[in-house]
Amino acid sequence: RDVRIVLEGVDKFSNLIGSVYYPDGESAKDWPLELVENGFAKYVEWSAHMMEEDAKRKLKSAELEAKKSRLRIWTNYVPPVSNSKAIHDQNLTGKLVEVVSGDCVIVADDSIPYGSPQAERRVNLSSIRCPKMGNPRRDEKPAPYAREAKEFLRTRLIGRQVNVQMEYSRKVGPVDAAGAPLGAGDRVMDFGSVFLSSSGKADNDQAPSAAAPASSKLGLNVGELVIGRGFGTVIRHRDFEERSNFYDALLAAESRAISGRKGIHSAKDPPVMHITDLTTASAKKAKDFMPFLHRSRRVPAVVEYVLSGHRFKLLIPKETCSIAFAFSGVRCPGREEPYSDEAIALMRRRIMQRDVEIEVETVDRTGTFLGPLWESKTNGAVALLEAGLAKLQTTFGSDRIPGSSCLEQPEQSAKSKKLKIWENFVEGEVVPSGANVETKQQEVLKVTVTEVLGGGKFYVQTVGDQKIASIQNQLASLNLKEAPVIGAFNPKKGDIVLCYFRADTSWYRAMVVNTPRGPVESSKDVFEVFYLDYGNQEEVPYSQLRPLDPSVSLAPGLAQLCSLAYIKIPNLEEDFGQEAAEYLSELTLSSGKEFRAMVEERDTTGGKVKGQGTGPVIAVTLVAVDAEISVNAAMLQEGLARMEKRNRWDKSARKQALDNLEMFQGEARTSRRGIWQYGDIQSDDEDTAPPRKPAGGRR
Repeated sequence: RDVRIVLEGVDKFSNLIGSVYYPDGESAKDWPLELVENGFAKYVEWSAHMMEEDAKRKLKSAELEAKKSRLRIWTNYVPPVSNSKAIHDQNLTGKLVEVVSGDCVIVADDSIPYGSPQAERRVNLSSIRCPKMGNPRRDEKPAPYAREAKEFLRTRLIGRQVNVQMEYSRKVGPVDAAGAPLGAGDRVMDFGSVFLSSSGKADNDQAPSAAAPASSKLGLNVGELVIGRGFGTVIRHRDFEERSNFYDALLAAESRAISGRKGIHSAKDPPVMHITDLTTASAKKAKDFMPFLHRSRRVPAVVEYVLSGHRFKLLIPKETCSIAFAFSGVRCPGREEPYSDEAIALMRRRIMQRDVEIEVETVDRTGTFLGPLWESKTNGAVALLEAGLAKLQTTFGSDRIPGSSCLEQPEQSAKSKKLKIWENFVEGEVVPSGANVETKQQEVLKVTVTEVLGGGKFYVQTVGDQKIASIQNQLASLNLKEAPVIGAFNPKKGDIVLCYFRADTSWYRAMVVNTPRGPVESSKDVFEVFYLDYGNQEEVPYSQLRPLDPSVSLAPGLAQLCSLAYIKIPNLEEDFGQEAAEYLSELTLSSGKEFRAMVEERDTTGGKVKGQGTGPVIAVTLVAVDAEISVNAAMLQEGLARMEKRNRWDKSARKQALDNLEMFQGEARTSRRGIWQYGDIQSDDEDTAPPRKPAGGRR
């Protein structure tokens, strides 16, 4: 028959390599493709390399289908075991928020609400391998050209819009344990091709190869750019392994980098950069660096990590050091508090790995530098305040906060809209203070008391909190009938589990506070648990515990530890401590009433929650909805508490509150109630300095 031959190339023996087409009506049929489709021929990589990308992909796909159908020569074909799996129809568009390394990036998906922690997706670039960044925790230093590969992508991609085409996933073993058994701690990595939506800065670095016309429609292939600059190599996959859809374009880019002796293909020694990490050094060493950072008004920096909404790790290129830096006078929710994840996600999207400017004012006792931070001439704290994810700390006056004038307006706007941390905020009433009248703005929570401890501390739940109903619904949907298998479920101290509460025959979230020594041997082994959402703590047998899904366990506890502001209540082991706890319980827990808790102060020095009575404490003025006086005043009136000591530097609001409470303490003292039964007591001994020791040596 008459056929049409398309020559593709010549091999080393001068044999002509080409494709054969024969007429079929109005069209021409690809004869080699038909042979492969029907299982009469195999795909050969070395000669297919001469063909166009689309034609080659058709051949490869045809062979794969013939293998799956076990046609002709593939009748006895047994697919080899592979740890990779193709991903179909998973494309996304978003903003690139972090470059992890030369071959791994994190993209915030545009289809998920802005600032949501769930928006971020880690994408490993398909079919390429770049030098590893190392691990400071294991004292592993970055490999040669690892920093350069990461910086190459950071300067070109951070904050840019990208298209992502997911291609395959691969199961890998634990990276931290070399001798770990197979299957222990396996994780799944997703691989794909990332394309820069618009040209620009990257255009001058490496033009896309002619071998990949499909990629030009999507934009510049980031993997091709990295390989073309000599910052990585192309993985030689086995025949049955999934690979990049633009594999040949990557091979062509690698060939150009090798011939041009770029990056890792160069004979030159790699550049060396020594960075002083002040985040792991002592606070004294950080303070010694203070003059170098303070001498310039604005210091250029790069945001390396977002540690919390208001605290970051910055690289100062000019001084070749990394520092911990925090906004001065601005605070976001802590790790265990609501909206902390949203604050971190927002700042990752706004300033992560961006070029910024800072002004260092001072350094705190932990070695964290304080001051304002600007990104594109905008104060970075403004976005947090506008979104209701931060508040100004005006303990020492707003005049101590740099740029407070431009920060107060965003905070007021978030308050008026009751956004995020201000959702329960209520404007305070006008409070007289001496001759002047000032408007006191105060955070007010509507709460119920769930547990009473000694020393005037108690736990509350916020009334109407949607998280309570959400967690209860999730717990109700769980199948909890089957007891755990001894040995398979070994709760450790600090683990969040499900615990059966006998008093109301229900299951609740709990933190393991204490465990028996050694592994669990019996269903009667005793564990001490703390109920995160209610504040009570008790000992329970192993049979009353169940493992809890991370989707439920990761939510912060709903019980908030509080204390009564401006007063001191005896501890349980002290005189009248038991009576004080019983009376406080009678006023709050036993009454079943709702209360208005006016927040006077937040104390976060307690660190993370580790059990009952630990973690952040809120000092409140507690008033029942139908009561004439506060619980604070009632405790003083019964002689079961005393007022805190006054100080010369007290704010007017504190002075006014103490003046209002003095009448109730005076009534108890006059009537000789409670702690005043024997007259005045030395109540401020612990507030005063210890007596000086007599001078001189031993006698």
